[in-house]
Amino acid sequence: MTQVKGYWKRLMTACMLLAMPALAWAQSADPKRWQLNMGRGVTTSSNHAYDAHMVALWVCVAIGILVFGAMAYAMFKFRKSKGAVAAQFSHNTTAEIIWTVIPVLILVVMAWPATAKLIAMYDTRNSEMTVKITGYQWMWKYEYLGEGVEFTSRIDRESDRIRQSGEVPDLAKNPHYLLDVDNVLVLPVDTKVRFVITADDVIHAWWVPALGWKQDAIPGIINEAWADIKEPGIYRGQCAELCGKDHGFMPIVVKAVPKQEYQQWLASRKPAPTTAPAPAAAPVEAAPATEATPVEGQTAPAQDAAPSNETPAPQAQA
Repeated sequence: MTQVKGYWKRLMTACMLLAMPALAWAQSADPKRWQLNMGRGVTTSSNHAYDAHMVALWVCVAIGILVFGAMAYAMFKFRKSKGAVAAQFSHNTTAEIIWTVIPVLILVVMAWPATAKLIAMYDTRNSEMTVKITGYQWMWKYEYLGEGVEFTSRIDRESDRIRQSGEVPDLAKNPHYLLDVDNVLVLPVDTKVRFVITADDVIHAWWVPALGWKQDAIPGIINEAWADIKEPGIYRGQCAELCGKDHGFMPIVVKAVPKQEYQQWLASRKPAPTTAPAPAAAPVEAAPATEATPVEGQTAPAQDAAPSNETPAPQAQA
């Protein structure tokens, strides 16, 4: 009875493994409970990775069926109880050539599209905007280059409170425990975004599975990556490098929005323009005096009086 149960258990496990490729088509960007395959993601790079993965998976499934099928057939067809006698030769040149050439051809066929996709994943040309990402212990800093917008992003206060208090988190109340931040990275959809990634203290790694890539953040080194998010939504990730005692508490949240909404958000985050002070008026210089100062007791001649044509009489000399 125990042997029968063990047989059925092994059979069910084998069926689940064989069903993995079929379950892959139903996966979304974010991981789900009992997910058996990687998600397709929401960027060109993630789709390239998914396609390469599925090709390799199907090739492995086909090879497994052929190899294990041949083994099962040989074990049951040529078993000793049926009087089968093992062959006495030790080498077969034809068989050795076949099982050497065929795997090489399979690898070449798989490597050709995989190499092309890998090159495309690192091609950051023709980017429409650039975001600089800097890793700190234990938070991220985002800078929208050329826009004058920058901010830090760290774990949200509620998740931090729960983890430090020892309280058991409730899935219904905190569905994104340790995966929420105070400031999300907002990006436009259908836009090729270039990322330049570095760190200030130790090695970190910026990783959002839905974007399809992971890039190390190393002090003194600038790494590049790019993404063009196709679907609006919120995509979460974490630091993927053991960077210190709070390594598990520096999540990443990317919010993808339509282009118009992104422009409105960017305008709201830009600092208000400062009004330049008005230039001070130049001091007016006094005109030089051209007339004598009137003697005390005498009346100054009127400036608006018409000039007289009469010659003044000479004064008598004392």
